[in-house]
Amino acid sequence: MNELKRQYLAATKRIPEIEKHQNQIVELENRLMLERNETDDLSTQLEDPQNVNRWRPLDGEDLTIEQLISKIRILEERLDIKREQLLEKDLILEEVSTLTERLKAQALNKKESSKSMVDELNTLQTKIRDVTKKMLATVSELSMYQATALRLQQEKVNREKLLEESKWKLEHGEAPTDDTIKEYQREERKKQQIYEMNMKKEEELYNKTQTLQSSYDGSNTIQYKTTAEPRPTAYIPDDLGIPKPYGNSAPFKPSELGTTMRHIRLPNPKPIEL
Repeated sequence: MNELKRQYLAATKRIPEIEKHQNQIVELENRLMLERNETDDLSTQLEDPQNVNRWRPLDGEDLTIEQLISKIRILEERLDIKREQLLEKDLILEEVSTLTERLKAQALNKKESSKSMVDELNTLQTKIRDVTKKMLATVSELSMYQATALRLQQEKVNREKLLEESKWKLEHGEAPTDDTIKEYQREERKKQQIYEMNMKKEEELYNKTQTLQSSYDGSNTIQYKTTAEPRPTAYIPDDLGIPKPYGNSAPFKPSELGTTMRHIRLPNPKPIEL
């Protein structure tokens, strides 16, 4: 259906060109008619035997009988040569045809084997690529190990040299290396810091003990200093007017409101209508 619509639209677009083509057809028919008339006139002139202009004499001379015989012999010799060449080519063609048929048969017989060989070749190529990748990775790893071995060898030489120098310094009563002096000083500072910290802890413990002993009174009660907000511990009844302690049933004192209360909206109860 779509193809028919496409053809219809294409034909509709070519409608304005129909008149142009018709004019071309009329013009070509007129030209054809003129050419036919001219052809008929030329044929009539050529077939008229009284027309002396329809032929012209050829230049040259006729060969003698001996010349014709010699020419015939030459042509026969050439014909014999061509026949021999034709026979040779026929024999070659037969041999080529035989070989072609044999090769076709071999190709048909070995088609399946060639397919299996192609599959095996693809498998081998894949293995070769994998082995090549592994070989490159191994070479890279070997280069890295060689660089590491050279670095370690150089480090070993440096360490042996440092060891010899340290032995010589020890034999002459000097520190083996500068790093050893720094490490010794560092350890001494650590010991000094630990000693000072222990002394400070003992002093703080001693001060606390002295504070507790000074705060201990004759009633065997210890008084502690606090920064908490003082709270009432008694109330005044209406009948007596004398403060009376709360005891174990002290009222609950809520904590102070924090800064998060600004995010809480107070309730706005609606009035009750009766």
